[in-house]
Amino acid sequence: MGDDPTRLYRLDGVAHIAGVINEEPQRCIRSMRRQQGMRLDDRYVPYLQMAGLYHLTRLNDRWFRLDEALVSAFVERWRPETHTFHMPFGECTITLQDVAYQLGLLVDGRYVSGCLSEFHIYIEGGRPSWVWFQELLGVIPPPSQVQKYAVNCSWFQETFGECPEDADDDTVRRYARAYIMMLLGTLLFADKSGNRIHIRWLPYVARLEELGTYSWGSAALAWLYQCMCRVANRHVVKLAGPLQLLQSWIFWHFPRFRPAGYEELIYITACPDKGEFLLQFIWMPYSSPDVLQVVHPEVLEPRHMALWRSVTALIYFAVIEWHQIDRVLPQFGGVQPPPHPALNIDFLMSKDGRGGDRWFPSTLQKWHLLWDSRQDCVLRFDVVADPGPSHAFLDWWSQHGKRFLSPETQLGILEQF
Repeated sequence: MGDDPTRLYRLDGVAHIAGVINEEPQRCIRSMRRQQGMRLDDRYVPYLQMAGLYHLTRLNDRWFRLDEALVSAFVERWRPETHTFHMPFGECTITLQDVAYQLGLLVDGRYVSGCLSEFHIYIEGGRPSWVWFQELLGVIPPPSQVQKYAVNCSWFQETFGECPEDADDDTVRRYARAYIMMLLGTLLFADKSGNRIHIRWLPYVARLEELGTYSWGSAALAWLYQCMCRVANRHVVKLAGPLQLLQSWIFWHFPRFRPAGYEELIYITACPDKGEFLLQFIWMPYSSPDVLQVVHPEVLEPRHMALWRSVTALIYFAVIEWHQIDRVLPQFGGVQPPPHPALNIDFLMSKDGRGGDRWFPSTLQKWHLLWDSRQDCVLRFDVVADPGPSHAFLDWWSQHGKRFLSPETQLGILEQF
């Protein structure tokens, strides 16, 4: 971090797109996503409900168009060292609360980690990778469909697209495993290849009854954070991850960006006394009773809701990110004071699990222990009727925040902030 505790150390480096925004005004990211192409069989539903993934499956049934230009504009304001968007009014970000409301994923549970491939070395009862693959799915993909430890999506779809009508229970379980692997690999944890499924999911689908004990919500947010941090680099233009979560978050918090026909509720604006602004922001979009009526009750259990306010590590195999909700208290009904210095985890940003197998709970033990103590890191603060930044925060923000990206002559109405 250096000697200055207020310094945001990855702001204007040559690699961040914000540092060269005026030289590359037309830069636009390209999204890497693939629709899960396997039909949902009613016989899979009990396993999906048990895993806490059924709502995610229903979302997958509806294709969405990513507004790449809009997302690009938000990427330009993404700060990798704080995992927040820098806006004229302060900081805001995607939190575990958003994951719960938008994707219906549970938050509390075991971290999603382990090893990527050599299961027989690290996992009790494990088998060599492809032996276990055949045992759990009943078939081995041909070499032409395999790239190291990843299998082409097209092979998954052709092989497991339709479960036989007369299938016995064991066969249904095999098809359900394939469906879940496809769902995780294409919708929740898609990578930039866009067309491969990694076999890292074998230890999880091996025990379908235990899938619901994992924190899929925190793993998904960790992966989205890392994908955002990587694409903020001016040399990276492909964005992967749970992009439905990202775009839906924008629509809910910035109602002016919602497309025509998008279901819209009426909320109080962040600056009601200043008229209408381009960056109208809704701090708490889920507070409406209309929203609570359609949310899955499981995500609103106290043990899950408490973790929405936890400042803790987010874990997805080799990916370790930081849930820094202490910088966005108004999103939970609080008043934002000047934030603590950003946590420097640059050394973790370079790790992606490649270069040999790792047993991550051992190699990244410190961060796994932080997740284990997540309940001890829940913030407690007063909830107020009019949440927002404090005067002290605004003073700090005017000196240290990245309020504007454009030259002053182009700011226009935003100057009023």
